[in-house]
Amino acid sequence: MTTHNPSRHAADPLPRAFAGRAGMAVGALSVPMVALYFVYSGPPPEWNVLTRSLLTLVIMAVLTMFGVALARLLPRDRTGRRTIAGQLAVVSLLTYVGVILFATSLEAGTPLAFPDQAMDPTTDGPLAAAMALAHGPIAHLWIAMFFLGFVRAAQRRTTAASPVAPRWTLRGTTVVGVINLLAVPSLYFGTDATHFYAVNGWGADALVGLITLVWVGFMGLGIHKNRA
Repeated sequence: MTTHNPSRHAADPLPRAFAGRAGMAVGALSVPMVALYFVYSGPPPEWNVLTRSLLTLVIMAVLTMFGVALARLLPRDRTGRRTIAGQLAVVSLLTYVGVILFATSLEAGTPLAFPDQAMDPTTDGPLAAAMALAHGPIAHLWIAMFFLGFVRAAQRRTTAASPVAPRWTLRGTTVVGVINLLAVPSLYFGTDATHFYAVNGWGADALVGLITLVWVGFMGLGIHKNRA
């Protein structure tokens, strides 16, 4: 009778390399995607909204790959089951992907439904209010659960297995998780996008979203560098 070795998953180099590269790709792609939101001071043209929506779809696809590979890396207990924190991290990340895809669908729907009207889908149109909560507090809370769950799960050490990520990655991930939690109450501060803490504002929404996705890139870098 053979016994299950929980360290085998963490020691497998293929998921580690895949997760590292996928995470870094998410961070790199997020910069031009967020930049497209600030190209125009007024309502953006249709191509701008559709292009940033397409980039978001690609980013979420790569983020899903990152989550699947990360699930192979997180330590398991003696029975081979992933810890509760690890389960929470993986499920929260995939839920976050679903929420962002839903919000992106609403965002791209505005120029598709009103192609001849100058409308900013983040502030104008019937879908803006529905999209704001999805892009903002809902996304912040679920990605925070991913970050904090990942840190808790990654701190668990298994015999003969290298850590999932180095300490600087875990510390930074904790900080970014807390930042996202601090952005959750933004739903009480209106929808004036020029205000820092508005639910769709440049701070609590755009800036925190950029920090979040860029940090996934640094997580990928830490995981990739920690192969030895």
